[in-house]
Amino acid sequence: MSAATTAVAAPASAEPNRALITVCAMAATLMQALDGTIANVALPYMQGGLSSTADQVTWVLTSYIVAAAIMTSPVGALAARYGRKRIFLVSVGGFTFASLLCGAAQSLEQMVLFRLLQGAFGAALVPLSQATMLDIYPPARRGSAMAVWGMGVMLGPILGPTLGGWLTESYNWRWVFYVNLPVGLFAFAGLWIFLREDRPAHARSFDWFGFTALSLGIGALQLMLDRGQREDWFTSTEILIEAGLAALGLWLFLVHLLTAERPFIPPRIFKDLNFLSAFFMMFVVGAILFSTSALLAPYLQTLGGYPVFDAGLVMAPRGVGTMAAMMVAGRLADRVDPRMLMLFGVGVIAWTMWDMTGWTPDLSQHQLMLVTAAQGFGLGFIFIPLQVVAFATLPPEMRTDGTALTSLVRNIGSAIGISTTIAVLEHDTQVLHAEIAGNVGPLNRMLHLSGVSQYWDPTTTAGAAMLNDEVTRQAQIMAYANDFHLLLLLCIPTAALVLMMRRPGGPRPAADPAHAAMD
Repeated sequence: MSAATTAVAAPASAEPNRALITVCAMAATLMQALDGTIANVALPYMQGGLSSTADQVTWVLTSYIVAAAIMTSPVGALAARYGRKRIFLVSVGGFTFASLLCGAAQSLEQMVLFRLLQGAFGAALVPLSQATMLDIYPPARRGSAMAVWGMGVMLGPILGPTLGGWLTESYNWRWVFYVNLPVGLFAFAGLWIFLREDRPAHARSFDWFGFTALSLGIGALQLMLDRGQREDWFTSTEILIEAGLAALGLWLFLVHLLTAERPFIPPRIFKDLNFLSAFFMMFVVGAILFSTSALLAPYLQTLGGYPVFDAGLVMAPRGVGTMAAMMVAGRLADRVDPRMLMLFGVGVIAWTMWDMTGWTPDLSQHQLMLVTAAQGFGLGFIFIPLQVVAFATLPPEMRTDGTALTSLVRNIGSAIGISTTIAVLEHDTQVLHAEIAGNVGPLNRMLHLSGVSQYWDPTTTAGAAMLNDEVTRQAQIMAYANDFHLLLLLCIPTAALVLMMRRPGGPRPAADPAHAAMD
């Protein structure tokens, strides 16, 4: 690496504190990944404690999501200017202190402000931990390293609601935030002591225009996606304004990225075919991972009749499958073509989605747990090799930018995926309800059968209500099947993106002097 590039840690083969740094980086990753979902189940309790309405308390989640989305994009530029270790320590310390403030908040206004701080500081934790892991491990061991790192990223959102529910019921909703204190202090101390200093070669001015335009676009987009369902989408003036601001901000950023002399995201990073393919694949992975989680929980509770705790237990094999796949794929990724592993993962996910299109509420618990475990297994076989391939041909000085961008696009993919599948679910439920109801009337012979008419008699108030409930139930079953079919179709472009990638190996491209001067 030339002297003009950002100096990173010592060569991976010479890193003496690799295991300790890995533990500390994983603690920071898991802490941030958990906080994206751990507060969800505590919202009803916060509503009473903070004297807010149900609609107002959702800003506890929205503020965190928006702040994290906005502050993910400049992580690479900030690390290049001030040094990765310094930004890492500031992020861990700031996130931990903001968690303390959230736990002590006495009003909704304070909570939203502190959650904004928590999201802003926490945005850098995942990309910086990934970039650090890529630096301290040699190429031959990066598959295993990414398996360890990926467990925190993938399992955090799965375990978050369970841990949050236990802390809230056993102690108090404030412990949802206080639980970060020991983890954050441990991670800060370990990184401060064991992580090597990296020295930025020079200071460069920050691209404020590009950052402002991208922040406007991403922030407005996240607000639109998060609040769209509650505000009835484009019938709402608020959603129309947010959509317009999102389009304006993203357009200005794109034009600026292509024309500016020194944008804060280096355009050359998108010339790497492996990274570009992984960039779009990560969007799909985020959409599938979080959309299926968002669909399965209400499916099991509203249609399957599972209590909340039992629904969580039934979904647990999904996380077990993910962990098992990460351990296997992490070892295989260093020995087998990672592209073949990813294609296998895509095939497994496609099979599970196809199976789910035929689900009905009387599905056996055994089959349900088997399919969800297989789905987690498939996701693990995509996620870990993807990390290896994405950065295999990327110059080392661009890794922090790359990890920040993949984290950002994964979060955007999850937001768009959840909003789209929920919107399709509600729309299809209404349409299918109308179609089924059109065939249910006094002339329908089935309603006159013995044993049916006494329950579903449309001429009585109670019978009509029970009949409407059954029509709604049948419409929801078909609407869920449509959503699973939509996610199945996402597997097709995902497989195509895998085939576009090059197998890792061969000489790594040399750093471009022009880009080195920018970084």
